Amino acid sequence: MTRFTRAELEAARDRVVPDVVADGLHVLFCGINPGLMTAATGHHFARPGNRFWPVLHLSGFTPRLLKPEEQGELPGHGLGITNVVARATARADELSAEEYREGGRLLTAKVARLRPRWLAVVGVTAYRAAFDDRTAQVGPQDRLIGDTRIWALPNPSGLNAHWTTATMAEEFARLRVAAGGEG
Repeated sequence: MTRFTRAELEAARDRVVPDVVADGLHVLFCGINPGLMTAATGHHFARPGNRFWPVLHLSGFTPRLLKPEEQGELPGHGLGITNVVARATARADELSAEEYREGGRLLTAKVARLRPRWLAVVGVTAYRAAFDDRTAQVGPQDRLIGDTRIWALPNPSGLNAHWTTATMAEEFARLRVAAGGEG
């Protein structure tokens, strides 16, 4: 993996990383917003400590462990990636409540257009902020966007010590089964 200087990472602040999407996906994963490493590389969940890619594989969504630079393979597995807020920051706490709400509005329009079976918001706190649902818990949600169901997943950031890679993989696998076992 390329090593970036602090200045190179700071230069990636506010960049937008393109979505990895297609019409009619089985699951559209939605991160909070790109981190600086993701923005610098152009690859989602690129920070080395992020557990998204290992959890995606361990849960059975992908037949092998993909690297962030292989994100283009996801639509072939019926999967995609987007974010609640498009701009890159060093930390999610740099985002305002209005950015989350606007991100939720834009995400709703994107999901209505792309029509995935499931929207999987990776971070229950981000789901709560984007959709103004303070009581949401990890798991399937009552809210629908058209025919698209929503699942709130734990945040795979290495900073989320409440969830291990194994327990996250179990939750992701619950979603995979609900989505028809496909991925």
